[in-house]
Amino acid sequence: MPILFNMKSIIEVNHVSKKYKYGEFQPYYTLRDTLAAIVRTPLQIFSQNKRPSVLRKGEFWALKDISFKLNQGDVLGIIGPNGSGKSTLLKVLSQITPPTRGEAVLRGRVGSLLEVGTGFQQELTGRENIYLNGAILGMKRREINKKFDEIVNFAGVEKFLDTPVKHYSSGMYMRLAFAVAAHLDSEILIVDEVLAVGDAEFQKKSLGKMGEITRNEGRTILFVSHNMTAIKNLCNKAILLQKGQKVFEGSVGSAIDKYTKTPDIRKKFVPIKVSELNLIIKQITINEYLHGKIYPGKPLKIDIRILSKENLKGLGINLMISQDDINGHAFSSDTKITKGMDITIKKGENHVTCLINSFDLSSGRYRLGLGIDKPFDKYYYLNENLFYFDVLETTLKHSLVSTLPDYGRVYMEHEWSIEND
Repeated sequence: MPILFNMKSIIEVNHVSKKYKYGEFQPYYTLRDTLAAIVRTPLQIFSQNKRPSVLRKGEFWALKDISFKLNQGDVLGIIGPNGSGKSTLLKVLSQITPPTRGEAVLRGRVGSLLEVGTGFQQELTGRENIYLNGAILGMKRREINKKFDEIVNFAGVEKFLDTPVKHYSSGMYMRLAFAVAAHLDSEILIVDEVLAVGDAEFQKKSLGKMGEITRNEGRTILFVSHNMTAIKNLCNKAILLQKGQKVFEGSVGSAIDKYTKTPDIRKKFVPIKVSELNLIIKQITINEYLHGKIYPGKPLKIDIRILSKENLKGLGINLMISQDDINGHAFSSDTKITKGMDITIKKGENHVTCLINSFDLSSGRYRLGLGIDKPFDKYYYLNENLFYFDVLETTLKHSLVSTLPDYGRVYMEHEWSIEND
């Protein structure tokens, strides 16, 4: 069982800031490399206070003056738009990158799951990586043996335990990585949106496990996600980040309400890198804008610009439109299931369009989600909260009910197209 502390807070983040330079190469070290290089004690302090607090030409603040405290057993949801500093904050707390200024104190062993590949040695087998990660956390072999079968059963990789993990599929890799992080004894668990690459069943299982270890073991969790339903169900407090700054800290409901009700003032879309596919989602717009008012009964065009470094066949593009205060999708469409259309992303820039002939949803605030998947298999990328838009007042009624209930409550006639430069 994890060590229980009597002290008031298990995590203290004091005025942490992180500065980067545009175009600067930031060396990335795996969690294994970083943890192996630091002192393995329950109390870990990571601080920098001698670096200049002013910005020079070409520099920007990825984080600016972030402070908060967590008690043992707290589950903190960290939310905000793309580019707000969520992942940078987790990397600072995981001691993967140092802060430019400020101090982070973590009183306990830390298990992190930030990216596919974090913490595993590619040439070692699944079995060897389980023992390696346990050793890094300071566990003895008999402690790892006690957890071993549970880890393997959760991950479902029994047949491939003695295969080097470099040969694992992304799904196998992620299942094992999460199983190791969640089952080995650490007082603090840090999880990024990385769970989104798994299928729906895996996500549900993982979220259930995080809830279980919090209730039964008193473990402290920091969880970054764009899935507001998961944040609501798992977390007991939340912080909202905007442009590297903490703009709200408090109850989960209030944080989500502020996030969804506050207009996103970004003037530019922050490109999204999908490392597994070696592509970048360069731009997404609705009717040629990032945000704005949508007129009901009028056409709605969603444009997705994808920049790829290679040809990719057999992919599916999935769009999801959800009403802010209602669970489930109001409308969803997948190129494969809806139209039987295989997407081929070619090397270079690709322009994928979904044109809804008449947008027949009632007034209110909606959120746009996007998934890139291998149909009937797994997601390579999934974000159900890319950005928000508003539908103006309307007298339209939902008379058209989808014949594919898993893909939204309302069916609207639409067409997909793709152009390759």
